[in-house]
Amino acid sequence: MSDTDNFTARWTRLMHRVSARRSARAHPATGFTTTPEPRTIGLFARGKQLVAGNFLFAGHLVSAPKTAIWDIDVPDDVFAQELQGFAWLDDLAAVGDMAARDRAQEWVWHWIELYGRGTGPGWTPDLTGRRLIRWISHAIFLLRAQGSDQSDAFFQSLGQQTIFLSKRWHKTAPGLPRFEALTGLIYAGLALEGMEQHVEPACKALDKECAQQVDEQGGIPTRNPEELLEVFTLLTWAATALRDADRTPSDIHLRAIERIAPTLRTLRHADGSLARFHGGGRGMEGRLDHALAESGNKTRQADGLAMGYARLSAGRTSVVIDASPPPTGVSALNAHASTLAFELTSGRRPVIVNCGSGASFGEDWRRFGRATPSHSTVTIDELSSARLGQERKGWREEQLVDAPTDVPIQMSNASDGLRFEGGHDGYVRTHGLTHARTLELTFDGRGMVGEDLLITMDDAAKRRFDRVMDESALQGVPYEIAFHLHPEADASLDMGGAAVSIALKSGELWVFRHDDVAKLRVDASVFLEKGRLKPRATKQIVLSGVAMEYATRIRWSLSKAHETNVAIRDLNRDELDLNT
Repeated sequence: MSDTDNFTARWTRLMHRVSARRSARAHPATGFTTTPEPRTIGLFARGKQLVAGNFLFAGHLVSAPKTAIWDIDVPDDVFAQELQGFAWLDDLAAVGDMAARDRAQEWVWHWIELYGRGTGPGWTPDLTGRRLIRWISHAIFLLRAQGSDQSDAFFQSLGQQTIFLSKRWHKTAPGLPRFEALTGLIYAGLALEGMEQHVEPACKALDKECAQQVDEQGGIPTRNPEELLEVFTLLTWAATALRDADRTPSDIHLRAIERIAPTLRTLRHADGSLARFHGGGRGMEGRLDHALAESGNKTRQADGLAMGYARLSAGRTSVVIDASPPPTGVSALNAHASTLAFELTSGRRPVIVNCGSGASFGEDWRRFGRATPSHSTVTIDELSSARLGQERKGWREEQLVDAPTDVPIQMSNASDGLRFEGGHDGYVRTHGLTHARTLELTFDGRGMVGEDLLITMDDAAKRRFDRVMDESALQGVPYEIAFHLHPEADASLDMGGAAVSIALKSGELWVFRHDDVAKLRVDASVFLEKGRLKPRATKQIVLSGVAMEYATRIRWSLSKAHETNVAIRDLNRDELDLNT
């Protein structure tokens, strides 16, 4: 981040505070135009934890049973933002009993007392939008058994926050933060008396954001599946709120929903979770299916890429592959070096995964999660296919540099299944090697065959490879192919170390085999999951070897144990001349 960017960020925060204090002097809203209905989904277990005084946010657990939520010691800024966004109201509402309601009421009115005059960390457009949606959605829950003074303070604060949003939404970052701000403004404008004048400008701004941020594939620039779900959910909520108020959402708004829905279905695993790429998690339980159902859109993506991802799906098995270069520019804040990595889920059980985003566990884990070895793909010479670069010494590293730029892919039918073929040039500059990957899933979903090829594509690449070989005293270029396993998948070497058995809690047994070109081992790994206090221990299958020629081919397969001989192709078929 440059000095200019740093100054701009400080100036923006100052202007937010000034606008918030001015908005706090207004007395605009007196009630609701219609009775709000909650559309958000909370977690009962988390709600019970909150009632008990256990505050789990951003990977930190603060246990303070006799302390109000605004009086606890906040571990970091991300924790504070999650508090200020009030998404935890969903969890208290999911519990819904008197104790949960008492906590919700106490903490909302305490917030008004502490921060209602425009002070504190919660006065940013995205957090204000998120907070307005929750306050309005759970208004009946919050106002039950409250007196007129509390009711007046509640509506006054809602109006003040709405005015703040109307003046400052355009100063938040494009993408999810702006979608949150504008959806909150639409919600408030439709629900609150005297706020109707903000609806039309907010709808026009939302249309512009849809046109700029949602591409023809139904994707967003960050390529973060979980973030795409959040955008989709907000757009669906806004459209529903407009219809409930006898207004018609614009064609631009509705077309954005129509483009995103089939893309989310492509990114949906068989267990209902999202593929975990580029900073995104699996999504809250049931959130994806609920959002798709509420949208009313049942279309599916045509064959090909969806937000840069490819999908193979058959039987009860789903495979999602990162088949494009990583995001660039401002969208690369959480980008991962994961090109050609894949995840595989069988029924309700994830099998092959990526380590995930380590952002909630600190900067070291965040960087770890972004690197190529943390994904189920090939790593050459212990280097990522894209490096973490920094704009200036001393600033936190954000951008991926030297990332793949050429990622050709092809989807087709195999003789007994579905085939994905892709390649990327992320190692051409350093080693002269292109990584090409073929994945074939059988029509019954009970077996998958993979092939990873490391190859020099032209004379310049061969010269680069020759230089690397000379530098290594002709010892070759080391490579590893990782297959990270979900923590609930139990792996063990069998058949004298020639195969790996993967036992799932569903009772399924999958077998991993390879063609003996590489060495097989089972190593420790981690599963980085949002909402947990620390990374979960798991295992990874690793194929390792050394590339000595202009082309090196490694074949492997996964199949359900009792279908092994049927699902796996003959790994000893005639060798092709890879050196021509």
